[in-house]
Amino acid sequence: MTDTLLRETLDRIAGSGRKVKLWLRDDDAVEPTPALDRLLDLTGAHGVPVTLAVIPEQTGTALAARLDAAPHALVAVHGWSHRNYAPAGEKKQELGAHRGEDVVLAELKAGFAKLESLHAPRFNAMLVPPWNRIAASLPPRLGALGFTALSTFGKEKEGASIPLINTHVDVMDWHGTRGGRPAADLFAELAGWIARPDAPPQIGVLTHHLVHDQTVWAFLESLFTLTADHPACAWVKPGAA
Repeated sequence: MTDTLLRETLDRIAGSGRKVKLWLRDDDAVEPTPALDRLLDLTGAHGVPVTLAVIPEQTGTALAARLDAAPHALVAVHGWSHRNYAPAGEKKQELGAHRGEDVVLAELKAGFAKLESLHAPRFNAMLVPPWNRIAASLPPRLGALGFTALSTFGKEKEGASIPLINTHVDVMDWHGTRGGRPAADLFAELAGWIARPDAPPQIGVLTHHLVHDQTVWAFLESLFTLTADHPACAWVKPGAA
């Protein structure tokens, strides 16, 4: 079975009494769609909290109304517009050093205020930079805007100026098929993160509901079925103690 390595890893952990904390971040939410409904239904059925990284500029009351019926969903700030300001030949960035810091921070402040107003019951003061990239000079200034955490991708760096709650396993094959990655690879990657001696306090799975294919949906169903009730696992909100 494709999930054998993850299952065996969790079974060993259960025997030692350790508990693995997992969290789910889904990027690029703007408005209600059938894909979002499918994600909310799937996570709700398995009791998995989901943090939606919402693009502030493009969103409004329609998404807020939909999420009123999804108490397991949280909302984080996904930049402001999800526009790329990097020149050709550079990796895409909205929050890079290509514009003045004050301009970028003003947009983030506006995004924070808009989402907090729309989603007060479920708002999480977390910044999720589009494309998981942010200029090094910006994180120390996020606290003054009200942000309490930053979430990008990969192992969290030591000595960060703001708490980092990253994602670590991305379900999408962005550099190849641009569809879902093989389930066997994802289960093995997740098992590897769990088994690391320096495993993060929370291991994040990253999804993008708007571009999921059947490979991704099938993997998520299998992942939640295996983990949601496993004694060695807990799906938690980001930053949960």
